[in-house]
This record gives sequence, C-alpha cells and structure tokens, in this order.
Amino acid sequence: MPNTATLQREAAVNVYRSVEQGLKETGAETCGLMFIHCAGNSQPEQQVRTHLEQTSESAFQVWKDGATQAIAVLLPGLSLDEVHYEGLRIKHELQETLPGADPQITLASFPEGERPSKATIQHMAESSKLVDSSEIHIYTLDNTADEPERILIVDNDPTVREFLQLRLKMQGYETYEAVDGLAALELIEKVTPDLVLTELNLYGIDGLPFIHHIQNLEMEQPPKIVVLTEQRVEQTISQCFRSGVDDYMTKPFSPVELDARIRRCLH
Repeated sequence: MPNTATLQREAAVNVYRSVEQGLKETGAETCGLMFIHCAGNSQPEQQVRTHLEQTSESAFQVWKDGATQAIAVLLPGLSLDEVHYEGLRIKHELQETLPGADPQITLASFPEGERPSKATIQHMAESSKLVDSSEIHIYTLDNTADEPERILIVDNDPTVREFLQLRLKMQGYETYEAVDGLAALELIEKVTPDLVLTELNLYGIDGLPFIHHIQNLEMEQPPKIVVLTEQRVEQTISQCFRSGVDDYMTKPFSPVELDARIRRCLH
C-alpha cells in the first residue's frame, strides 16, 4: 500500500478515535455529532469553526477526516432538534460563503448512556458523502444494521489469503488481511474487525501468544477468533479452546463448512 494511503488511513482512524474519545469525555449528557462533506475542493473547516465561535453558546470540537474529507463536529449538550437546527444554520452559512460547496450533512444526537463505537462513527462519516444535499440526513444506530461485518484474515500464505478474501467477499463480508501477527494486531486496533480468521503458524508472534494479545487489546467489543491452521495436535486444539477461541478448523478445509462456522460465530 502506498505510504500516502497508509498515512491517510491512519489519520482517519485517529479522527474517529478522537471523536469517540470526545463523546466519552462529555460524560452522561446528551451529545450531538455532525459530519459535513462538501463538493470539489471546498475546505469548509475554517468556516464551520468561525460560525460556531460566533453563534454557539456551548463548547464544541471540530476535526477534519482525511479519508472522507468530511468535517466532524461534536456538540455536547445538544438534543436532536438542536443539532438539526445547527446543521441548517451551518448549511446556510456554507452556501453563502462557499458557492458550489453543495454541503451534505449527516447528524445525530446520542442520549445519556448511549455512545457510538468507532466503527459507527466511521459509518456516519462515510454516509455524509452519499446523502442527498437537498436535505439533512438524520442518522440513527439502526443505520448500522446493514453494515457488512468485518473479517481480518491472518495467514502468511498469499494464496490462502487471496482465496479467503474472494470467498468471504462473495458472502458479503468486508475483509482485511495481514501476513503476520504483529501486522494483524495493528490492523485490529484500526479497523476493529468482528472476527479474526487466523493461522497459528505466523511470523513474529504466533499461536497462543497471538490469541492472548488479541484478547488483551483495549477494545469495546473484542473480535471473535476462528483458527484455521495446519496444526492438528489435539493438545494445541484443546489449549486454543481453553484460551477462548470461538472455533478451530484444520487445513485442508471445506469452504462450505468454513462459511457455516463463521456465520455461527457472528450470529
């Protein structure tokens, strides 16, 4: 992957993490969140900041998401009606100051005790690029119901990774791949997969230590773990299940059976 693409992805992940942290730091109060995407090369960040500094009576935070080019705005204390009203004012301001910007806005307000995950925040950002600019899109947590589940494939064999990627994408999953345990641990923190499908024979860190590291990552929702390996030793299989893996298959494997086991783990 080109370095620029890697940096962009890391910057985007940091934005989502910052938004997630900002939401948590607001405590139990209701909190509004808005993503604004503008057409072309329009850069509305400064206009949004200036508008809020002049009009908002409460604290706010603004970030730019390098992946979607959207502006994230955190508005602590605002109900859905209030966030919607603020969205209308920002949209009018951008239409006045940035002709042709054609702002597209997705917004939500999260009540006390209900905070979205980083994946949901990312989904909100991505949705702002797709909404109709003629209206403001009200986002609810139900919007994530159709979001594809994410599977990280960890195997040092490129042929296996390619086959699994193609197969799982055909099943509707969003897939990622890593060639070793260290690369996998970095990806898990960034893309928060729903399931990790892993070989035990990996470079760097492998087997049970790798599984132990996954389970000790600071994540709101740890991924399910399915082992797909050449190791057939019963003691190893037993240790994996005692360590908390959700399923274990040996190679060569039946793709149909693997599909079924993954579905069972995810649902």
